[in-house]
Amino acid sequence: MKTTIRLIAATTLALSAMGAYAQKGETVKIAWIDPLSGLMAPVGSNQLKSFQFFAEKFSKTNPAGVKFEVIGIDNKLSPAESLNALKAAMDQGVRYITQGNGSSVAGALIEAVNKHNERNPGKEIIFLNHSAVDPDFTNSKCSYWHFRFDADTSMKMEAMTTFMKDQKDIKNVYLLNQNYSHGHQMVRFAKENIARKMPDVKIVGEDLHPLAQVRDFAPYIAKIKASGADTVITGNWGSDLALLIKAANEGGYNGKFYTYYTGVTGTPTALGQGGAGRVFQISYNHYNMGGEMGKWMAEFKQKFNDDFYTGSVISIYSALGDAMAKAKSTDPVKVAAALSGLTFKSYHGEVQMRKTDHQLQQPLWMTVWQKADKKFPYSPENTGMTLAPVKEFPSFISSTPTSCQMKRPG
Repeated sequence: MKTTIRLIAATTLALSAMGAYAQKGETVKIAWIDPLSGLMAPVGSNQLKSFQFFAEKFSKTNPAGVKFEVIGIDNKLSPAESLNALKAAMDQGVRYITQGNGSSVAGALIEAVNKHNERNPGKEIIFLNHSAVDPDFTNSKCSYWHFRFDADTSMKMEAMTTFMKDQKDIKNVYLLNQNYSHGHQMVRFAKENIARKMPDVKIVGEDLHPLAQVRDFAPYIAKIKASGADTVITGNWGSDLALLIKAANEGGYNGKFYTYYTGVTGTPTALGQGGAGRVFQISYNHYNMGGEMGKWMAEFKQKFNDDFYTGSVISIYSALGDAMAKAKSTDPVKVAAALSGLTFKSYHGEVQMRKTDHQLQQPLWMTVWQKADKKFPYSPENTGMTLAPVKEFPSFISSTPTSCQMKRPG
């Protein structure tokens, strides 16, 4: 039985002169298809609240003058359940979907959306990918109807290893990742980048484990310790990172962790006061950005007693509002054409949805786990700790080439 949560954005609109278009006041339904049950439910719940929170914000301010409504559907982290969710969403008249937890799910949705759009002209759907980072989605499997607002693994690994190559204490690296497409790509790009940038660094071991099924990572930590690794590279997220960190603390492993998702629900608590100076994260945002982002994060925490960390949500609403104003329509065919190649302002400055592959070009930050202080005060999960920025990588550095040969309509 699918759990469906309706989240309806605020109806009061502050219309600008730009908003006086035919779609003014229209409701744009977005189906959120991600986990609300199982080990990854806390991550899904946080992100659903994030989409709800910013639907309300952007319904009041977007230049197209539309209202955003989010329909949350629990996919149980299953590709098959996700296809059922897609059908349920289409039956409710939804023309926009978003998903991000699990590249195996994203791959199934991309294929399904492609087939649907080809067979049902006039009923096209756009897939707004908030977090699924398999590079194939903007390379060999690229789709005109898919837009990625996270940075993919090739981009993150490019930035991460550029930072790592200057850390002279890194000698022996262990690769521990989840056994699905995202984990496989982590291994591939880590090996490629280390060989190219750090030829003297050894990869002393690697493991792939089942996604969202391991409850005790002690055996993996024992293998890491036995390998002599001083550094672990992992793309794990949610419970798979929180429980890994917990096992490392309990098992006395004192090496460094280079991650994508330390700031995601559960991991800050697992780290606690431990790991200071030893756990790093590469991401398109961080907890101490200040400005408007800082105000939003404070408001989110006050409202939900939770931390906002999925910055791609803001980029999705920013891009949709601009694209719908540009297209003077909410029709996915016209909006997709406007989104493709769109340059727009998000929380981290001016960014671009690259036309060739629909991969958002954006800056990345390397952050490190440390005690919160006056300079970097935000404390996720009330740990007294924070992720402090140590290096910014502008989009021209984090950008990677694409092999996409996109099939466009018409």
